[in-house]
Amino acid sequence: MRLRIIPIVAVIGAAVAWHNLPGVPAPGGGAGGGAFVPTIAKAPVFLGNRVPPALRTGRQYRPSEVRAGPYSFTFKVGPGDTIAGLLADAGISRQDAHAAIAALNRHYDPRLIRPGQKITITILPAIAEDSDALSPGRFLGLSLASDYGHEIIVGRRPGGGFQATKLERPLRRSVLRVAGKIRHSLFVAGGKAGIPAAVLAELIGAYSWDVDFQRDIRPGDGFEVMFKRFHDADGNLVHNGAIVHAALTLSGERHPVYLHTTADGQTDYFDEKGESARKTLMRTPIDGARLSSAFGKRRHPVLGYSRMHRGVDFAAPAGTPIYDAGQGSIVYAGRKGAYGNYIRLRHNRLYATAYAHMRRFARGMAKGRRVKQGQIIGYVGSTGRSTGPHLHYEILRQGRRVNPLKVTMPSGRKLKGKELKLFKAVKAEIDRRAAAIAAPPLVARAEK
Repeated sequence: MRLRIIPIVAVIGAAVAWHNLPGVPAPGGGAGGGAFVPTIAKAPVFLGNRVPPALRTGRQYRPSEVRAGPYSFTFKVGPGDTIAGLLADAGISRQDAHAAIAALNRHYDPRLIRPGQKITITILPAIAEDSDALSPGRFLGLSLASDYGHEIIVGRRPGGGFQATKLERPLRRSVLRVAGKIRHSLFVAGGKAGIPAAVLAELIGAYSWDVDFQRDIRPGDGFEVMFKRFHDADGNLVHNGAIVHAALTLSGERHPVYLHTTADGQTDYFDEKGESARKTLMRTPIDGARLSSAFGKRRHPVLGYSRMHRGVDFAAPAGTPIYDAGQGSIVYAGRKGAYGNYIRLRHNRLYATAYAHMRRFARGMAKGRRVKQGQIIGYVGSTGRSTGPHLHYEILRQGRRVNPLKVTMPSGRKLKGKELKLFKAVKAEIDRRAAAIAAPPLVARAEK
């Protein structure tokens, strides 16, 4: 049975716009080489990664049911989905799917596809010469957002095969300022004020070297956050960006930080004096944990008698990630008596840290391995002499164990000279913009 290509629009009624890129002719020919690249506009979204009935190979539609032109449809990626699987669901041949994915791979790793992402597929259906039933037809290409600021478009080359093009999405940037008071929890108060969870996590991370969020927060303390937002041409929010400026008011004392990129390209948060908020070591290398045992003399829960506890214990569910408190190298990783699964890291000539009772180590953790601050090194467990899942954490200064909650943390980077002068100029501009949107007290917005 012979097939002839006919231009139709599927009953879903999607629109296809063709962008003429340099060296890329539009459909129907034209000078220049390359491939025409379809940009899908207002295609419907089908949830659950199932092709709508009109597009399944098992349900054929007659030409009288459709209009002229290619059609496009959008999948929302579900758990376990792959691009190859979605193309197969749409009736795309294995050969075309493989060629399109190979072209896509030049700009985007298909393995990075995640649930919630959307993939738009464009098809030109065909009809048999001896029948008026439609087949899936000719696969023209696909498009997807590789990140919030870019779109990858894959289209057929006139001479065969596929070509991928990476386009920058036109976005409008703005700055949102949110401020409020804390009753019990910064996370809860920030969420009620409209701060997205990812921005709250960044805020907590920026202060985690100096603030103990379980014990330093008091009712009546305050917060303020300025962060970037990105909207598309239709006004839809597509991304919440980095925090530009934040301040916590704790027990009446204000602690501001500013985002700054140094001359050597490093971006970090700095206080008013130009000192990095990031310290050499983290006080609590675990998220969402409860302090279950402090540093000092205590009655041991297993041995039953009093002895010095030369670390702090953080109770957390088994499997909770444990982070490296500071950049360094592993000097021990393995079983160590009552400590159970144990890792010790050396950070510099003065400081080392130790982590005990782990359920297991993260992949690759072994003696001699260099790790970065904040990298996952293991997971909470209850190995060794332990009555329940928790992290036993130690800081050692010149080989002597000290209280992680009271030790003066070694400072991070301090800006000097021209670098400090540049930072102060950036800080002054941020302060000016913050003052311009200071009211109302809870939420204020300013366009950039």
